[in-house]
Amino acid sequence: MAVDYAVIVVYLAGMLGMGWWGMRRAKSKSEFLVAGRRLGPGMYSGTMAAIVLGGASTIGGVGLGYKHGLSGAWMVFTIGLGLLALSVFFSARIARLKVYTVSEMLDLRYGGRAGLITGLVMWAYTLMLAVTSTIAYATIFDVLFDVNRTLSIILGGAIVVAYSTLGGMWSITITDMVQFVVKTIGVLLLLLPIAVVKAGGFAEMKAELPDEYFAPLGIGGETIFTYVLIYTFGMLIGQDIWQRVFTARSDKVARWGGTVAGTYCLVYALAGAVIGTAAKVLYPDLASADDAFATIVTDELPMGVRGLVLAAALAAVMSTSSGALIACATVANNDIWSRLRGNSRSGGGDHDEVKGNRAFILAMGVAVICIAIALNDVVEALTVAYNLLVGGLLVPILGGLLWKRGTVQGALAAVGVGGLSVVGLMAVYGILANQPIYYGLLASLATYVLVSLATPPTDPAVLAHWRERLAGRGAPDEDEGAAPEPPAPEPVAAR
Repeated sequence: MAVDYAVIVVYLAGMLGMGWWGMRRAKSKSEFLVAGRRLGPGMYSGTMAAIVLGGASTIGGVGLGYKHGLSGAWMVFTIGLGLLALSVFFSARIARLKVYTVSEMLDLRYGGRAGLITGLVMWAYTLMLAVTSTIAYATIFDVLFDVNRTLSIILGGAIVVAYSTLGGMWSITITDMVQFVVKTIGVLLLLLPIAVVKAGGFAEMKAELPDEYFAPLGIGGETIFTYVLIYTFGMLIGQDIWQRVFTARSDKVARWGGTVAGTYCLVYALAGAVIGTAAKVLYPDLASADDAFATIVTDELPMGVRGLVLAAALAAVMSTSSGALIACATVANNDIWSRLRGNSRSGGGDHDEVKGNRAFILAMGVAVICIAIALNDVVEALTVAYNLLVGGLLVPILGGLLWKRGTVQGALAAVGVGGLSVVGLMAVYGILANQPIYYGLLASLATYVLVSLATPPTDPAVLAHWRERLAGRGAPDEDEGAAPEPPAPEPVAAR
């Protein structure tokens, strides 16, 4: 294992080196939070694929393949579909807004009064996403170095917090590009063909396993529908995903680069399911399906290759963890702390803004590590996060992009009713049940439409400013601070 250890150590040292490089480049708020909005198609595609394909997509995707066969690809497949939908239909408009957070977009659309409550919901989602990604280090470092859970979380989390705090989005972008390459080589080019060959090829796999392992819908139609609601729609509205859209240097890069990344996700989904299916042939009686990835890697791969593939798993976790961490810190600073203090977003200059955002990443990173150590049930925590995100924010965000009659009252009511409905229904049906997201979304949609129609339309000046920003005009000079508030609504009597 000495060679495998050397591969991992070199990889981790490289991540820290990238953080130091990013620190030298991130001199302004725009550079620190969105890489100066300068990414071209190649780097944008690689980093976008890296952030959406985390530990759940890699280790969890193989586990679903072990349990359900080829239809286990559906979870990661719906993530790819969501990224494709975001890229084709919404990314160009999102990129042209020149904002930093989803809540800033809602302020522009609805008139500056929706940001705090939506920021709180988005912060809770990004925090739990970062926590669940950080917990995954325990599994990987246990396989690598046989260390206990707490030390594994601290070790992996500290590395991510270090390079994210040093260089912000530039560090995360460069490390994600490296992680994308490592995942592609380790999972697609090495583990996939080796696993299939070790299992005797597809003919032997079909002979050894039941037919339902090769049925496209074997995992169940209701499960697939739930994946679409949670993951496909979650890709459309998550701060961690939008913040990557903001890094594109143009709307064309956002559209076409995201389309390439989404297509890559579909391939990655199928690869994980095939690897899991091969593992079922080789190890039919594993205690847990989630052990399939680590087992096939440690038992079937040669020295050196094993280290690279484990580095690929580590890369998958780190990319999601770092993306969620900077998203969590950005929302906490820009959407919550600045509003509670009642001060302008422009702050005290670029240097002070970078220091402030760096401090928030460090603080959120420490909080994430502490929560990850204390938390046990990762699946339930992630389900709560996604249910709140989709149930509370999907309708106001997509409604604002697609329906000009939507109002701030309708948006805030939809967030409240959708979020409370999801929480209440999870208490009744159970956290992992499908009903909370089904009924919560319906309640949010009905509330948004009814309240919007029952309240005065959004002020024409606000909508005019919104259309200007959607067209790529009227954005602030980011060297002078963040986006100004949209025009204040006129009194009702003046309309």
